[in-house]
Amino acid sequence: MTISTDRETLSHLSLEDLQKQLTTSNQGLSKKEALQRQSKGGYNELPETTVSPIMQFLSHFWGPIAWMIEAAVILSAIVGDWVNFGIILVLLIGNGVVGFWEEFQAGNAIAALKAKLALQARVKRDNTWTQIPARELVPGDLIRLRLGDIVPADVRFLSGDPAQVDQSALTGESLPVECQVGSVLYRSQPQCF
Repeated sequence: MTISTDRETLSHLSLEDLQKQLTTSNQGLSKKEALQRQSKGGYNELPETTVSPIMQFLSHFWGPIAWMIEAAVILSAIVGDWVNFGIILVLLIGNGVVGFWEEFQAGNAIAALKAKLALQARVKRDNTWTQIPARELVPGDLIRLRLGDIVPADVRFLSGDPAQVDQSALTGESLPVECQVGSVLYRSQPQCF
């Protein structure tokens, strides 16, 4: 069993103080209390920011290296060296296209990772375990993690057997980390066993 809340509170308080601060208990929150907390704190999801593809492309022409290349293009035009002007301009535009394409591919990879986020969570509401969309979790919710689950929010372990958790996305460590009662688990970590 785990409890979800913000990262600052997770790591500093004892389990008893954390439950008191979040005004929660082993019976979980009521549906009414969960709705109130959700209206106050919002959904359990990362905010999405979108950038225009044109602005994303043009950003590759802004910066010290791009300015040096642009200055070389302008100087080549001023002295009338049209061969160098053409070569440098093609390299400048090619660099912008390659940079834009790499960012586009990275954006697709991030979208694929977001798709792997936990979509559902088992939560105790009104003293009953139910399954809800993970985005509807609120601070103070009690959630149940099982073998192979993806952690749906930042949580603290309240009870249960030690678990092996894959933290490679956060730490780069390839081996699973053992989490005991009181340990902090972060969103999107797959629980191994």
